[in-house]
Amino acid sequence: MNLDLNKIQFSYFPHILKFRFEAGTSRGTLTEKKTFFIKANRKENPDLSGWGEAAPLPKLSLDDREDFEKMLSEICQRLSLSDIPKSESAILDWVKKHVPTGFPSIRFAFEMALLDLFHGGRKMIFDTGFYTSKMPIPINGLIWMGSKEAMLAQIDSKLDQGFDCIKMKIGAIDFDQECKLLGYIRSKYSEDQITLRVDANGAFHPKEALQKLKKLAEYDLHSIEQPIRQGQLKEMEKLCQESPLAIALDEELIGVDAESKKKELLETIRPPYIILKPTLLGGIKSSMEWINIAESMGIGWWMTSALESNIGLNAIAQFTSTFDTSLPQGLGTGQLYHNNVPSPLKIKSGQLFYDAGEEDWVNPNIGV
Repeated sequence: MNLDLNKIQFSYFPHILKFRFEAGTSRGTLTEKKTFFIKANRKENPDLSGWGEAAPLPKLSLDDREDFEKMLSEICQRLSLSDIPKSESAILDWVKKHVPTGFPSIRFAFEMALLDLFHGGRKMIFDTGFYTSKMPIPINGLIWMGSKEAMLAQIDSKLDQGFDCIKMKIGAIDFDQECKLLGYIRSKYSEDQITLRVDANGAFHPKEALQKLKKLAEYDLHSIEQPIRQGQLKEMEKLCQESPLAIALDEELIGVDAESKKKELLETIRPPYIILKPTLLGGIKSSMEWINIAESMGIGWWMTSALESNIGLNAIAQFTSTFDTSLPQGLGTGQLYHNNVPSPLKIKSGQLFYDAGEEDWVNPNIGV
């Protein structure tokens, strides 16, 4: 059931997500995170709604700025009572035209809210086998930064849960200690049994990066995300040419909006992989552009969430399911937060499932 999107009203609700634990990142430790839920509904039928989420990431998102909520309010008011085009692709084009470039998370929120409403307000963003609970998505298990003991406990837990791909954030504790953790995993499981990824979040200095990449390659890793800080294009290009370990660009993609600039960046650096975070990159249409360019150049990719609530996670998972990819994705079920909205997303043995039996899983009064 596809709805006519005439006289659509937009509203938003701020919500503070509370972490279940102190989440260690390269930019500090997080205990809570503010997000914004976007509601789209037809004026004559406010009870039938589509939901989206604008979740700028502190100290990283292009739209992590003091006037964010003011701009979100203005955009909702300006676009309310609009008539929206009547196809998925036209909706994405409309959002790109009407939501400014500098607010990637708002673009993504409007895309998912309108696609949800277009498909009947059933939390269907795309009609795929994943949504109908037939086709799971392989995912990696994430190991958060922390003490050696805390990270070791996480590793054992993920292995016990049946994950065969583990991603470990590095750069927060002593490098030798991090190598010992990787060695611990490899002492128990070969690369044929467990795929290992690491994410440096730009923690390495360019002068030491290659030496560290050579050391990390000894542990038969699949790849490393963003070894040096973004914006150092010549240094990153050189690393991609010389590194024995495959490099995946992550933060490097943030703020690159025009298709011509995306192509120029990938042609310059020529990375083996890119990481796509729709919240940071401007949503679905922008991520599609990155994927099309990357695939035309033989560059691999996978999708990753960026601390969204279950509303955003649902949209990212369904978007991911529109592609035929065998690589494990960086997705989850929102278990980070103790006050998340309910979700039909479930994990079993390193695979993400959509449990279609759970109805109406978004509380429309959240944040009110």
